Amino acid sequence: MIIFSNAKINIGLNIIEKRADGFHNLESIFYPIELSDVLEIIPSNENNYLSENKYVPEYVFTNTGIIIDSPEKDNLIIKALKLILEDYKIPNIKIHIHKNISLGAGLGGGSSNATYMLRLLNSYFKLNISDEKLTNYARQLGSDCAFFIKNKPVYATQKGDVFTNINFSLERYKIVVVRPKIHVSTIDAYKGIVPKKREKHLPDLIKLPITEWKNYIFNDFEETIFVKYPEIRKIKNDLYKKGALYASMSGSGGAVYGIFNKI
Repeated sequence: MIIFSNAKINIGLNIIEKRADGFHNLESIFYPIELSDVLEIIPSNENNYLSENKYVPEYVFTNTGIIIDSPEKDNLIIKALKLILEDYKIPNIKIHIHKNISLGAGLGGGSSNATYMLRLLNSYFKLNISDEKLTNYARQLGSDCAFFIKNKPVYATQKGDVFTNINFSLERYKIVVVRPKIHVSTIDAYKGIVPKKREKHLPDLIKLPITEWKNYIFNDFEETIFVKYPEIRKIKNDLYKKGALYASMSGSGGAVYGIFNKI
């Protein structure tokens, strides 16, 4: 069974305050886009076996396209599988992902992969897990993972894991994503960030004409990232030169998107 695991962009990303737990409260609009990875699972011919009277599932993981270079213990797809295995018995499987979404791009590709793995296992093996329970699993995997359960535009707050539904669409426009060969770590992105509260919040600001967004809607990470990686700033400026109505870096990563009128 195959599923398409899509990316998202952040429209605005404001770092509000540092939390007692070391994380930051923020606000952003999460918006799904069509750029997708391809995730597949099929049954494996390998037999499950018992070890000290415990059911031990087996899996094989393969990867084409952009290579996931993290250790298996950090692979969110495998983490998602192991979460399900804590509560459900499923047959051995082979997992394959063809990655198109760049790593460290701020497009939520890893979070999407993890959550779509939960959805794929639930659907393929008819586990009948509710969206609420899937959301609880997703929250254990990462702050923005739960977004991909419903995969609709939301206003994200707190750690980026509390969502308010919004009636918002960019269907009238074309979204272009440019991904330079620059991996921006979240730790680096937060260096130099000075949290501050805003008088106006993003759900109100996105009601403005899109041509005015560049004056009011910002990604706080740009201030520090553009200094370290001026080529990312250049991409944003070039998108405006080519007619973008609005352009921004997405998330804490290196990808920059532009919103254009459809021709």
